[in-house]
Amino acid sequence: MTDMHDLTAVQLVEGYASGELSPVEATRAVLHRIEQIQPEVNAFSRVDAEGALRQAEESAERWRRGTPAGLVDGVPVSVKDILLLRGAPTLRGSRTVRPEAQAWDEDAPSVARLREHGAVFVGKTTTPEFGWKGVTDSPVYGVTGNPYDPRRTAGGSSGGSAAAVALGAGPLSLGTDGGGSVRIPAAFCGIFALKPTYGRVPLYPASAFGTLAHVGPMTRDAADAALLMDVISGPDWRDWSQLAPPEGSFREALTSGGGVDGLRVAYSPALGGAAVVDPEVAAAVRRAVDLLAELGAVVEEIDPGFQDPVEAFHTLWFSGAARVVQPLGQEAWELLDPGLREICAQGAAYSALDYLAAVDVRMALGHAMGRFHSAYDLLVTPTLPITAFEAGVEVPKGSAHTRWTGWTPFTYPFNLTQQPAASVPCGLSGAGLPIGVQLVGARHADALVLRAAHTLFEAGLADGVRPPTA
Repeated sequence: MTDMHDLTAVQLVEGYASGELSPVEATRAVLHRIEQIQPEVNAFSRVDAEGALRQAEESAERWRRGTPAGLVDGVPVSVKDILLLRGAPTLRGSRTVRPEAQAWDEDAPSVARLREHGAVFVGKTTTPEFGWKGVTDSPVYGVTGNPYDPRRTAGGSSGGSAAAVALGAGPLSLGTDGGGSVRIPAAFCGIFALKPTYGRVPLYPASAFGTLAHVGPMTRDAADAALLMDVISGPDWRDWSQLAPPEGSFREALTSGGGVDGLRVAYSPALGGAAVVDPEVAAAVRRAVDLLAELGAVVEEIDPGFQDPVEAFHTLWFSGAARVVQPLGQEAWELLDPGLREICAQGAAYSALDYLAAVDVRMALGHAMGRFHSAYDLLVTPTLPITAFEAGVEVPKGSAHTRWTGWTPFTYPFNLTQQPAASVPCGLSGAGLPIGVQLVGARHADALVLRAAHTLFEAGLADGVRPPTA
């Protein structure tokens, strides 16, 4: 099958079970696809063809014996190069990380769960240095381009994962999200991504960005994300802040709740004026909201009513960045991305009282959103107010923004509140660039967010959102 790389994880597993598909052939197709796309979009920082084929052959033997290791046995998976992957150095996009300095003999919790379930690891995907910004370029990897137009950004910081999934270089990828980092590139690249409730997916080592940082699935659709969530939500003692295991299956929840019929949906076109939204983006998101209403949701246009928490987010985010680089000497400091150096200097200047004041803002925002979700099941916004801009810059040229948070006002508030939030493809601009709609649920309502997203996919919202070369 020449287009095997284009199959979803759900389709691959069904094909393996029936004997119609082989993990070896699927992995070969994905590796060939990586060879095709890598020169143009630069989605991968490392590819392990030999290791992937060995894992695929082991998977094929398990399927022949009728003893698959788990839910994703034989499915090609990529991992953002922020997360530990046994046997591969995790450079985090930084020239300050020395591969020879450690053994690289440990998996991150989400990676360990995937390994237990028989996943095939094809490689690691690109990230900006230490995942610090909303676009993907770094001193180590260079610039990652958009699947729809490589001259434009893929978004970030999980831009490599988004580009890989969009172009068929593996149906599943693990990303991280501290301020929008799975949702931003998902919107720019036309795929699905979920930032789960904080603690739902265990994380180790702990992020210097603290409880802003989540691990989440990046996939073509919500069904694949639910499958991946059933794997990576498994417990891991190394994360002291993890939640208890989920009560049921995310896959079963996709179809067990009646879609979106009767859901109370709040539609906020601009979060109370926090952003000026491009008219094409606004129109596409409005169509998604209208579709929710057609499918039975009770929609009301209303804002949550909070002030933009960007300054509090900056205090927490920049302080975290400063902590990341604190152990580095002056020689290593000079190797850093210049923008990262700037925010680290700002972060190091904050006092403990500044930090605690930001925590106060965070707690008040969480309280406000808890109250809001007592009246509404979902909040719907644009994922981003714009479509993908020129690659290689932190902010669009000619804009008034100085930092990436200036053009991501819909994403970082929900890292502060730890709520589940997903980006669903909802159309293309006149220039052929993807647009995303964001679905936000109350804390712990991950299954509801996935169910609503799945309902939109089933209703055709994302139909036609595919890269020209996919």
